[in-house]
Amino acid sequence: MERCAFGKTGNGAQASLFTLTNRNGMRVSVTDLGATLVAACVPGKDGKLTDVILGYREAKDYETYGGFFGAVIGRNGNRIGNAEVELNGKTYHLEKNEKENNLHSGNSGFDKRIWEAVCLEEENAVRFTLESPDGDEGFPGNMTVSVTYTLTEENSIKLHYQAKADADTIANLTNHSYFNLAGHDRPGTITDHVLWLDADAFTPTDADSIPTGEIRPVEGTPFDFRSPKEIGLEIDSDYEQIVKGGGYDHNFVLNHQGEGIRKIAEVTLPAMGRKMEVFTDLPGVQFYAGNFIGEEKTGKGGVHYGKRQGLCLETQVYPDAVHHENFPSSVLKAGEVYDTTTVYRFVWE
Repeated sequence: MERCAFGKTGNGAQASLFTLTNRNGMRVSVTDLGATLVAACVPGKDGKLTDVILGYREAKDYETYGGFFGAVIGRNGNRIGNAEVELNGKTYHLEKNEKENNLHSGNSGFDKRIWEAVCLEEENAVRFTLESPDGDEGFPGNMTVSVTYTLTEENSIKLHYQAKADADTIANLTNHSYFNLAGHDRPGTITDHVLWLDADAFTPTDADSIPTGEIRPVEGTPFDFRSPKEIGLEIDSDYEQIVKGGGYDHNFVLNHQGEGIRKIAEVTLPAMGRKMEVFTDLPGVQFYAGNFIGEEKTGKGGVHYGKRQGLCLETQVYPDAVHHENFPSSVLKAGEVYDTTTVYRFVWE
């Protein structure tokens, strides 16, 4: 394992970069700024490494360009309508950072913090820990959070999330990595990637991307990825949910909930002979096709990222779960342990 400086934040805090390598030559880099996945260099058929993660060159770029690239989002990933949460009869007001709603817990979320890092050499892993005080981001309770990144010999990036709080609060952590199996610096888009999702339904949204509470079958809609389909095939259709989102940016209701860690998605790029499999124990996944990545974002190697240059598969509890009794709950009870795992596994053929 290697550790090196990753530049300083705007307030002068020093960030570090940790690089893990397995016996196959796969290399993964993570930083303690936002517990962020910076790079995943995956070998191809010819043995050459390709970095499939969109990211920036150093810490200050993550602050300058934003976009949550590769970051751990918390306490709550995705959106909360009207930027408020009611717990035990009390209403907690959150930051309104997307119109009247809260997105990814606000503009001072976990992705903006320097986490405490511990190298777990024998496990080929790095554990990041963060203390989130009572009232942080508007949420109640003192919370301790940890995220452990492990690079396995099976070419998997395993993310193990744990959290505990001393009062009832919200816990819905996710990772916001953008993937492009052809390489982060490849011109063009991810519309030629083929996606399979183990989901019979999705949660439609209103004009502000807040779920309506409906759970809609994917049958007969552009959201049916139960058989592998090119992402670009229906991404610009006139289906009302596609129009509202500018493409795909929706939560999918995963099958086999409650059955532990299972395979929920697969992304392939036939032209490159490369595949990414996604496993999780969570009930939902946000498929975002990068519809609003702006070209003002300058990434690693001076690359200018553009619309749909990367895709996200953010495992999660459904967005705005606190306002929909028919959704799985995102409430973490005082003293209980939040414990969930997501795995991204890479295969080349």
